[in-house]
Amino acid sequence: MQLDEIQKRLLLEVADLHSVPEGAYNIRANGASAGRQSTENIEIVPKTDVSGLEIRIKPGTRNESVHIPVVMTESGLKEVVYNDFYIGDDCDVVIVAGCGIDNCGRQDSQHDGVHRFFVGKNAKIKYVEKHYGSGSGEGKRILNPVTEVYQKENSSVTMEMVQIKGVDDTERMTKAVLEEGAKLVVRERLMTHAEQRAISAYSVELNGKKSSADVVSRSVARDDSYQKFDAKIIGNAACHGHTECDSIIMDHGRILAVPGLEANDIDAELVHEAAIGKIAGEQIIKLMTLGLTESEAEEQIINGFLQ
Repeated sequence: MQLDEIQKRLLLEVADLHSVPEGAYNIRANGASAGRQSTENIEIVPKTDVSGLEIRIKPGTRNESVHIPVVMTESGLKEVVYNDFYIGDDCDVVIVAGCGIDNCGRQDSQHDGVHRFFVGKNAKIKYVEKHYGSGSGEGKRILNPVTEVYQKENSSVTMEMVQIKGVDDTERMTKAVLEEGAKLVVRERLMTHAEQRAISAYSVELNGKKSSADVVSRSVARDDSYQKFDAKIIGNAACHGHTECDSIIMDHGRILAVPGLEANDIDAELVHEAAIGKIAGEQIIKLMTLGLTESEAEEQIINGFLQ
């Protein structure tokens, strides 16, 4: 792969990669593939009709990983990428995505990624998606991810959605449809500052008996930033659903939490929780007695909250 130092730094931020990963990978840089590798059990093939990939994981594949990060350093570059994942029955794999944008120009840079996951029976996947922005330019860093998850019987999907720094505008749309015994766990961590805007919308359909979903968001809104968390769980069978938004608001930040539950079966058990508040003064005072400044105490609390 031919990557410059900025691209390597972005790759480290969004995918924790210091070098070429083991296993299957496709690394996209400024609208083109900078490196791609399939394995015996995981095949990565470019789409022919639109920009994007088909990732096919053979049934029974275990203890393997797929890395498909994106890095952008060209100001004014805008792209839409469509990636489809076909995970066979009885798999146990890790998928690492994410996008980093460094914009030092005046034009906006934007990456929209549409990911669809077709998860086979008894399969288990962990999906990690990190977003990061940097650069001193006036142009915005814009990321709009769309994620669709279709889970067969007794499958399990764990999703980590992380956006902590530098993204000016984002709209994250996530849809999941679960069959009997399927399980979905989502952990979102988000921080906005300056005048950034972040929208997170989830729609989860629990269609099978004993299916379950646990969607939890932790966020911090600083300065003049705005966040909206909109999570809807639809229970169409004897199922269990839980959604939670836990947020810290600072400065002139604004947060709107819209938890939604729809029960269409007498045995659907659905719960939502939402809490928005400032950092408690006694927490800051306690840390200051240990020698921290007020600013350092706030940062320690925030870092712990977003872990």
